[in-house]
Amino acid sequence: MGLFRREPFRLLGDGQVGNNLRPDERELLHHLLPQLRELLMSPSDPALKRLFPRAHPGDAALEAEYSAMANGPLLEARFAALDRIEATVDEDNFSRHDLEAWLTGLSALRLVLGTRLDVSEDGTDVDAHDPSASAYAVFDWLGYLVHAAVGALIPGLPPPDPDA
Repeated sequence: MGLFRREPFRLLGDGQVGNNLRPDERELLHHLLPQLRELLMSPSDPALKRLFPRAHPGDAALEAEYSAMANGPLLEARFAALDRIEATVDEDNFSRHDLEAWLTGLSALRLVLGTRLDVSEDGTDVDAHDPSASAYAVFDWLGYLVHAAVGALIPGLPPPDPDA
């Protein structure tokens, strides 16, 4: 993460998280979040395939049953996460619970953008003059934010149960 020199989120104590995003980063989220919200209203958009993966691709009846059962709660959770990000993006501090919602929303944004860019596990080298270079930069930035959110949440997790 050499491009990014500061931690965007830091655990403060008492369940609070410091939000160190710069104004331009906050503005970018203000721009991206409504786009994802609108896209979520179009469940047939291929960019959403990683947000709503198929469980039974070879069986249409089972797939329809699974989608009816699972997609509603998944969609509600994503809308709730977007609501929390929008409500706290301009705050200097917010709760650990809010950061968990950020993690959900940022991951969804990154998955959709990665699907649109056809990103694979092999990675992609993009020339700076490529018209999609800025979209790849946003994709990388979202990955950095997801990584930072997980890093900020880890110290507050309870230790593993050795008997589990």
